This record gives sequence, C-alpha cells and structure tokens, in this order.
Amino acid sequence: SVSSPLRRASGGRQRVLSASSSSSVNMPCGDRDSDQTAEGDSDSLSADEGSDFEDSLRHSVKKRAAKRPLRTTPVAKHPKKGSRMVRGHGQKDSEPPTSDLFDAVKAAKSDMQDSGEYPLTAPGPSWKKFQGSFCEFVKTLVYQCQYSLLYDGFPMDNLISLLTGLSDSQVRAFRHTSTLAAMKLMTSLVRVALQLSLHKDNNQRQYEAERNKGPGQRAPERLESLLEKRKELQEHQEEIEGMMNALFRGVFVHRYRDILPEIRAICIEEIGSWMQSYSTSFLTDSYLKYIGWTLHDKHHEVRLKCLKALKGLYGSRDLTARLELFTSRFKDRMVSMVMDREYDVAVEAVKLLTLILKNMEGVLTDADCEGIYPVVYASNRALASAAGEFLYWKLFYPEYETKMVSGRERRRSPRAQRTFFHLLLSFFVESELHNHAAYLVDSLWDCAGSQLKDWESLTSLLLEKDQNLDDVQESTLIEILVSSVRQASEGHPPVGRITGRKGLTPKERKIQADDKVKLTEHLIPLLPQLLAKFSADAEKVAPLLQLLNYFDLNIYCTRRLEKHLELFLQQLQEVVVKHAEPTVLEAGAHALYLLCNPEFTFFGRVDFARSQLVDLLSDRFQQELEELLQSSFLDEDEVYSLAATLKRLSAFYNAHDLTRWELYEPCFRLLRKAVDTGEVPHQVMLPALTLVYFSILWTLTHLSGSGASQKQLLSLKDRMVAFCELCQSCLSDVASEIQEQAFVLLSDLLLIFSPQMIVGGRDFLRPLVFFPEATLQSELASFLMDHVFIQPGELGSGHSQEDHLQIEQLHQRRRLLAGFCKLLLYGVLEMDAASDVFKHYNKFYGDYGDIIKETLTRARQIDRSHCSRILLLSLKQLYTELLQEQGPQGLNELPAFSEMRDLARRFALSFGPQQLQNRDLVVTLHKEGIKFSLSESPPTGSSGQPPNLAFLELLAEFSPRLFHQDKQLLLSYLEKCLQRVSQAPDCPWGPVTTYCHSLSPVENTVEANPQGYPRSKKRRTEGPSRQQREDISSSQEESLQLNSIPPTPTLTSTAIKRRQPLGGLEEMEEGSPEPELVQSQPLSGNQRSRLSSPQHFRTLLNRSGPGLGNRLTRLSLMEEDEEEIQSELSEEWQDTDKHSSSSEHGLDLLDSTEMNLEDL
Repeated sequence: SVSSPLRRASGGRQRVLSASSSSSVNMPCGDRDSDQTAEGDSDSLSADEGSDFEDSLRHSVKKRAAKRPLRTTPVAKHPKKGSRMVRGHGQKDSEPPTSDLFDAVKAAKSDMQDSGEYPLTAPGPSWKKFQGSFCEFVKTLVYQCQYSLLYDGFPMDNLISLLTGLSDSQVRAFRHTSTLAAMKLMTSLVRVALQLSLHKDNNQRQYEAERNKGPGQRAPERLESLLEKRKELQEHQEEIEGMMNALFRGVFVHRYRDILPEIRAICIEEIGSWMQSYSTSFLTDSYLKYIGWTLHDKHHEVRLKCLKALKGLYGSRDLTARLELFTSRFKDRMVSMVMDREYDVAVEAVKLLTLILKNMEGVLTDADCEGIYPVVYASNRALASAAGEFLYWKLFYPEYETKMVSGRERRRSPRAQRTFFHLLLSFFVESELHNHAAYLVDSLWDCAGSQLKDWESLTSLLLEKDQNLDDVQESTLIEILVSSVRQASEGHPPVGRITGRKGLTPKERKIQADDKVKLTEHLIPLLPQLLAKFSADAEKVAPLLQLLNYFDLNIYCTRRLEKHLELFLQQLQEVVVKHAEPTVLEAGAHALYLLCNPEFTFFGRVDFARSQLVDLLSDRFQQELEELLQSSFLDEDEVYSLAATLKRLSAFYNAHDLTRWELYEPCFRLLRKAVDTGEVPHQVMLPALTLVYFSILWTLTHLSGSGASQKQLLSLKDRMVAFCELCQSCLSDVASEIQEQAFVLLSDLLLIFSPQMIVGGRDFLRPLVFFPEATLQSELASFLMDHVFIQPGELGSGHSQEDHLQIEQLHQRRRLLAGFCKLLLYGVLEMDAASDVFKHYNKFYGDYGDIIKETLTRARQIDRSHCSRILLLSLKQLYTELLQEQGPQGLNELPAFSEMRDLARRFALSFGPQQLQNRDLVVTLHKEGIKFSLSESPPTGSSGQPPNLAFLELLAEFSPRLFHQDKQLLLSYLEKCLQRVSQAPDCPWGPVTTYCHSLSPVENTVEANPQGYPRSKKRRTEGPSRQQREDISSSQEESLQLNSIPPTPTLTSTAIKRRQPLGGLEEMEEGSPEPELVQSQPLSGNQRSRLSSPQHFRTLLNRSGPGLGNRLTRLSLMEEDEEEIQSELSEEWQDTDKHSSSSEHGLDLLDSTEMNLEDL
C-alpha cells in the first residue's frame, strides 16, 4: 500500500540512513530488476480507478492512528514555542477528521481531468514564478518546524502520506505537483539531517573534552546534560532518516521513471543535490545507480539534469574517490553523450569529461579522448568551445605549465609559448580532422585566448631563420596568426559556426578595441618582412595580405609609421607582378583599396603607388597585345604572360576605377579577333571578357552619379550592345569555360540594363534600357538545357578529389540557373521561358529544388494566372517530347510518364490550401488541358484514341483542387468536347475513364465536408487491401514532405486509387447522403465502353440531382460555339461561387482539409 514505507520508517527507528547501514534504501546495483518489476505495480498510469490514492491513504491514516505509540513531551527544561500540548494521561489531542481533505482532493481531481493546465505548467509570467515560490514555501515550512513540529508524529507523517498518495495519482497535475513538493521536502530534510549530524559531532567532542577533565574539574551535571542532548539528537536523527526513507521509497523510487519527463527531471535534480550536500549518506553506489540508469533517458531535459548532477560531484576532488565504481560502469555512456543530438546535452557531457580529466587521472584512455577531439570543429560554438577546453587540459596544459617561470604574476616564458604553438601545430597537422585552422582557434579562444594573442611569439617563429618547420607547418602557422588576429579584431566566430550571442558587452568591446591597437602596432613593422620572406609562395602570401583588413589604419598616421607603409607598398607591387593566382590578386587589390581612402593623410602616396603599378601592367599589356595581333603564332610563354597581365588588370579593375587607362578598346579588339578567327587562346579570352565587363560597369557608375549627356549614354549603350553580341557569339564556343563565363556576364548585364535601372528617380537613364532579342533569349534557354540540366555522376564519400570537383561543378551550375531565373523574374526574358525550368522541377529536385521553388513562388506573386498557364505549358512540352520519341501506343505505362505524373502532382501541391483564391486558375487549367488532349484527332481510318488523350491522366492530378460544382461543369465540358471527336471509339478510352473518375463526387477533395460535421460511421462492405493502405500512406507522407501544407486527403489521387465504376458511385449517391468507401470492382468490357462513350456522360450527369440537372439541361441546349460555352460556364461558376460562399461562410479551406483527414 501507499503508506507501507512510512509505517516501516516510523515503526523501525533503529534503521538509519548512513552509508554503512543495512537500510532498505541502500539497494545494490543488482536490485535493478526488482525495481523494474515493481514498476508495473507502482506506475501511476494504471487504468484501475480503485487503485488511486484516496482509499489507500484513508486506510493508512486509520491504521497508523491505531498503531501509533504513546508519546510524551520531549525532555527539555522549557517547552519550545509551538510544541503540541499533551493531556493529563499522556494522550494527544484527537486527530482532525480527514473526510474534508478527501472531498477536496476528489473535487480538485475532477477539475484537473476537465482541464489539462495546472499551475506548474500554466502560461504567463505570474505562473512562471509559482514554482519557485512553491519550493520556497516547502523549504521555509521545514525550516520553521525543524525544532518542534518536525518531530511531532502527526503533521509530518500525514503530510508525507498525503504526498506519497498524490504522487501515485493518475491525474498528472497531482502527480507532478506532489512529486515536486516531496522532493523539495526531502531536500530540506537532508539539510536538517546534515545539521543534526554536525550537532552530534560537536556534542561528542564536548562530551569527550568534559570526560577527559580531572576529577576535580569534571561537572557531572554537564556530562548528564550532554548525554541527554546526544540522546535527543539521536532520536531526532532517526526521525529525520525515517521520513527521508519514506519519501525516497514511497516517491523517488517510483517517480524517477515516471512517464512525464518533467517529473523524472525533478527527481534526478534533487538526488544530485542530496549527494553534494550530504555525501556521507547519499554518495554511494546504491543511489548513484539511479543517475547512471537515467543517463539513457529518451528526453534531453532528463539527460541534462543527470549530467549537471554529476558535474557537481566530479567537480570536487574529495568526492571523486567514491565515484570510481560508478565511473568504470558508466564511463562509456558519458563519452558517447558527446555526440548527443541535443547540443546542450553534448556541451554538458564534454564539460563533465573535462572535470573527470582534471580530477581523476588515468580514467579517460586515449581512445576515449580521440572520440572528443573532432568535436572542436563542430558547427555549434558552445560545443566546440567545451571541446576546446577539454583539448587544452588534455594536450596543452600539462606540457605548457611545466615550462612556466615561477613568480607572483606567473608570466609565461617565450619557451613555454613556443611549446604551446608547436603542440597546436602538431595536433592540427597530424590529426587531419579539418582543413581550416580558424575553427580550431575559435574553439580554443575562451580557454587559451591569452596564448593565442601572443603575436610576438607567432611572428618570431615565422621570421626565425633556423626554424624547424616544414612547408605545411608554416602555412598552418600563418593561418593561425591570421585567424587569431581576425578573432581579436572582429570578435565573431568563423563562417558557418553558430553562436547564440547577439552582441558584445561594453567590457568586451573595450578589450576588442585595445587588442586591435596592440596587434596593429606589432604587425605593421613586421608585415613587410613577412611578405618579403614568403613572397614566392602564393598559399602563404595571400592570407598575409588579408591582415590589413583587421588593422587600425589610422595608426600609420598617428604613430608616424609611414616608412613601413612605403615598404609594404613595395612588397605589394612585387607580389602582384610575381603572381597570377586569383586569390593573391584579389587580396592585393583589396588591401590597396583599403589604403586608398581620401580621408587618410597618406592617400597621395598610396595613389601614386597604385598609378605606378597600373601603368606598369597597362604598358606590358599594350606591348603583348600588339605582338599577338601582328604575329600569327605565339609560344606558350607569351600566351601565359599575356593571360597573367590580363588577370592582374582584371583583378584591380574589380576594386579600382581604371577608366583613365582606356582598356576597353584594346580588349574588345582582342575579343573580336578571337570570335572571328578563333586564334586567340582561351586562357586569354577569360580575363579579357571580365575586363570589358568591368569597364562597362565603371562607365555606368560615372554616368549614374552626374548629369550625363545623351551622347555619352548612347555611346555606353553601343558598347554594351556590342559586348552582348560578342558574348552571344561566345555561347557557341568550343570551350565550356568560355561559354559559362559569357553566360554569367550576359545575365548580369541584361539584369543591370533592364527596366529596373530607371526606378528611384533615375529616369534620365532610360536610353540605356535594353531588351534582348528573341534569338538571344532562345540561346540563353538552350545553354541552360545543355549545361545545367544534365545528369551528374554519382557522388562518393565526398573526400576524394573527384568528389570535390563534382561539388564545385554543381555550385557553378546552380549559379548559372540562379542567373537565368533572375532574368525571368525581373522581366528581362519572357515568362513563358520559365517552362524550360519548371519542367525539370521534379527530376532535379535534389540539386536545384530550392531555386526552382523560389522562382515558382515569385512568379505566382507577379501573375497568378500566367504562372498557372506556364505550369500547364511545362507539362505540354514534356508530353509532346515523349510522344515524339515513343509514339502514342502505351504512353502512360512508360517510366517517363510516371515522372510526369509526379511532376503534375507537385505542381498541384504548389497551389497551396487557398482553394477559393485559386478556383478560376485551376478550372482554366483543366479546360486548357482538355482542349490540348483532344486537339488532334486520331489518324483517318484508325480506331485508336487521339494521340494527346493520355494527357488527361496528368490533368487528373489537379482534380483535388476543384470545387464539387466545378467538377460537374468540367464533366459537362468534357462531354461537349468528346462529341466533337469525329469517330467514337469502339474500345474504352482509359485516360477518359481515369479523368472522369478523378472528377467523380466521391473523391475526398478539400471541400467534401465543408461544415466540419463528423461523418456517419457505416460498415464497409469490403475494406481496402493492405497494399492499398500502404500505397495511400506512402503517398500522404510524400505529399507532406514535398510541401509544408496539409497532405492530400486519402483516396484522391488517381495514381494510387483503384478505379471505381461510375454506376456504383451513382447508386451510392442516391442511397445515402455520405458516400461509402467501397473497394472498386473491375469494369466489364461493356461497362467500360459505355462509360467512355460521349453518350454516357449525359446520362451520368443527369442523375446527380435536381439543381445540377437543371444547369446541365441548360448546358446541353447551348450552341457548339466555343465563346458561348465559355460565357455560360463562367455564369454558372459565379452562381455556384455565391452558393458555396453562403453555405460555407466562416470556414477556412485548411480547417476543412484537416477535418476530412481526421474523419478518414
């Protein structure tokens, strides 16, 4: 029963809670099976209402009242305030009746079952403070009663019985609240027990001191009072331990495995505090096993509480000696939690292992540590920083601290600093875990930031003549230097690393500003020396040039360091002339751009140096160009020299205005010769194209900022048009690099010179607006088909050189597609050209799905009607291509047709749940699709179906987006169109049957149950087969994954639902207001023939109801002219729209969809 632990605790006072006792609380680790066996008996989720706490609690109170022994007033000279008065015969006051308490609990239970909220989980700021106030109340209650009422048998025993019973309740609110109260009560009792233990020790010392006195000095009364006090303390301790035993056995043992994770977290958090505060009794394996078992909990909050509890234990060296057995048992689990899927749990796991590493030597093996090292490169910064601290204490701290110079400030010696950087290099190079040291620097920044900011040691290692560093170590050390400088200057982690911080505190900003000044003052004199030493290595000189991004450049003026600026400019010119790699040239051009600020006092010197450099490159280019134009053959050295010069000029033209050097004309002549003769090498054409492109943009920049004349605008447009024609010719070049470069430049120029350039009050630029011709648009689309929508090879593990090359090629293709899509959305190209992109949506969803989806969304925002027509056009193009390749026979059985059906389904899902807004668009799409499917008649003398008739199966995927009224009108429209077919089929037409079936009334479309009432439950004559249910389930899952909208209702897609005979559907409609889902029966040949014939549609539609029949009668009297059919249908759609809006007022389409799914 519920009160049995309490009776055992109060009746058996001789059992204590010490670590060495044989208390029933101290369960060995082997008793876990017995605990788990008892789980079913004590679980609060039992469905038996009679097992709830009321009866057991009432029985417990009555039984305890009968068995409670007589108590007298505790021995004391003066009764304590608030203690209970005892009657003359030693009997207590009569206990108050408990019926009122039970009635109140029952009433609260019924209220809690009606509402799922209760104070511990209720939202709002006031309720958030409730838990803290409630816990403080329990703590204050025990504190106020610790000298009187705490040891009186009635109040605490009944409170513990009440909490124990409530903690076993089926009502979650009772169970959660009582468990919290019981655990906080236990925590307060532990504090009282700890104080009693201290009082006992003090009493024992006082007694020993008094007894050791001489016979003349010893006071017998003092010894007697100390003995009485010790006896009283012993009784109080037994009382407290009995209460704790009852709470632990009655509440914790059952609730630490409760189904509610909040309750489990409370239990684990409190047992951790007991172990820390009262370790002599609770820090044993009998209690530690509960934390160890709960490390495997499925809820991350419970695992987090376990790790935090263990951190409090492993953080003290005095407690770790008693954790050896626990550590050996659960060490593997703690190490594996480093890879927990929840970042906060993984962070606490790494911090826990760091404490184990510090306080328990030799416990973590090398294999354990090797599993933690890769975490320093994690994307989450908190996790990476925790792993960086572990790495620091494991590898760097032992060797590093032994070489520190002793002293008050414990300043680190240069030798110790070198040791640190050598260890850092060894770890990064030998581990081969990552390619970028910036992430390792960021991980170590919080624990070893002072060492990483020792730029003196770093630069001395790099400039040392007799250094023992190989080429890889030098490159790594330079990267560490640049990363530490960037981290100190900017204060944010590298790209791709997530941090939850929004900004820096004022103190951190001050430290950042001071560090920026220090690093600038130190590196300005040394940067020219570093460039001079590593100028021949492009991999090393490029990051060194990036150091200028993090300098405080005003220090060149304020500290009079202009001579170092002159040295830097000289080294920069040498580097630019010496290298042709894009990374080096871009870094050099950007560094010079930072210095070319007119606000600096040294701007004149930097501008003069820039002019010298560009003059040198321009003269060299002119000379080499003349040689190329005059000679018919060039050797490889001359070609390489010309290409390198063009690359340098192109890189600097990107960052600096080189218009006054007039590089457009010679470069254009070079490109014209390349297009006309094909004699110019490709490595020369690539930078020449970019250089002409930058020349046009810089000219546009000048004309945009000032009042340009009409002549200047027309001259610029002539240049731009000529360059576009040149790029158009390059689209048919042999080399793919030339084609891709020309396509990118064309896309950018067409976008820049589109009608958007006159927006914002720049109407004077209207003469520059350029619209591409149809031939250019066609060539751009053809290039896209040939270079973007191609099937790449299979990607391997991603680590080989071929895999990296494939990834780079994929990124390049994505850039090309994005450029083309921007031209579509900004109106540069005809929107109909988007069909060339949309028709590959499903096939290339993995590579370009996000780009195509965004383009489709933007296109729908621009013009919804036009976008729906483009979707239909995409399907028409795919169908026509397949028809030309395979022929009309068996077309719908081909895998390519199945892919088209999937694409149509994806297009249908893109309309979203706004059915009313898309009503006219979907109806128009169906009408156009029907026209296309019947646009071509079968060959003369042939009894086959029209070649485009299978397109109706694709159109059926859009049927779930139709209203019921529109379905009936489309059936009538299909009948009219079929009557125009010159020859009626002798055999059934499958596509017509499928499409008609998708328009049948039993289809569970989103408006099938508009009022949201539950459907009447009817017995199914034959349920769907298991295979059908699996297909339906997989289809719904696929629909849910494709778009974040409610899935298509069950049995709506004709691709997965078996065809039902329309005759059976009619009978179901006439017999009951709600259609049953009956397994379809195969159609006989006669039925299929009658169903596919045009005459059958008239008969079928006239049975649908009086209102619909009247409409269809009017439709049947209409003339065959297309315009009259269209006008009549539009009137009917308006009438039905009014009818549906009045009957479905206040309902949202999404709500009705959800209701249908729940009903099914």
